[in-house]
Amino acid sequence: MTIVIATFYKFVSLENLAERRQSLGEFCQKHDLKGTILLATEGINGTIAGSRENIDCVLAYLRSEPNFADLEHKESYSEVFPFERLKIKIKSEIVTFGISEVAPSQKVGTYVTPQEWNTIISDTEVVVIDTRNDYEVEIGSFKRANNPQTQSFREFPEYVAKNLDPQKHQKVAMFCTGGIRCEKASSYLLSQGFQEVFHLKGGILKYLEEIPAEESLWEGECFVFDERVTVKQGLEAGSYDLCYACGHPISELDKTSPYYEPIVSCPHCYDKLTPEKKARQLEKQRQRQQSLNK
Repeated sequence: MTIVIATFYKFVSLENLAERRQSLGEFCQKHDLKGTILLATEGINGTIAGSRENIDCVLAYLRSEPNFADLEHKESYSEVFPFERLKIKIKSEIVTFGISEVAPSQKVGTYVTPQEWNTIISDTEVVVIDTRNDYEVEIGSFKRANNPQTQSFREFPEYVAKNLDPQKHQKVAMFCTGGIRCEKASSYLLSQGFQEVFHLKGGILKYLEEIPAEESLWEGECFVFDERVTVKQGLEAGSYDLCYACGHPISELDKTSPYYEPIVSCPHCYDKLTPEKKARQLEKQRQRQQSLNK
């Protein structure tokens, strides 16, 4: 059976989060779905996997509510479940930014479709910014994109304060994996006085899905937050694996390093490895393997 992976988010004011969590959880479990859904007063953010029929049922269930009637989603496919279980969590934010005054449901930048994106980022007057974390940018990004070199999205406001000036940088275009981070970042930039702010609708994943390889300005692969690790043009499976010790994506070149030990460490975390942590990693992998064999 082909597994359908659906990713979605929407900034919208929500109430009764505990009740939503319970009813949505019951519905998803009834339809054998796995993945993660975050709920907050600012909206919903989720990636779920299941059969074609069950994914369609849950999306229809969500869209039956007026708040989510226009909920958009992106799809990819896998031969195995990319998640081990279902998790539905209540959070203070659906994407952690740390500034509660930012309200994308009220004000965001200009959405740019994948078909329009190349024109925007090819304009030399436009500052192009990758709003993802540093390790994601290392794997792949758009031509001309600036890397803020952040370790988490919380650091983005500091990057803006130090590197961008609304008087000097009058046109700014931003992107991220699925669109949620750059949408929130666009709301923040507008609140800081920036006038022309663009963000890629649907994110990198929508671009890779819709833009032919011969027209693409994307270079490398795109990190995704499930067991696929990375995807390429056309959303085909990428070439990276994941270090189980630190969660950093690892390339085939990383695996040739003397610091790479399967399950235990990689070149990105070997210097932080203690005997105790090594033992924990081995035990964690043993338990994971037992779970997969059941």
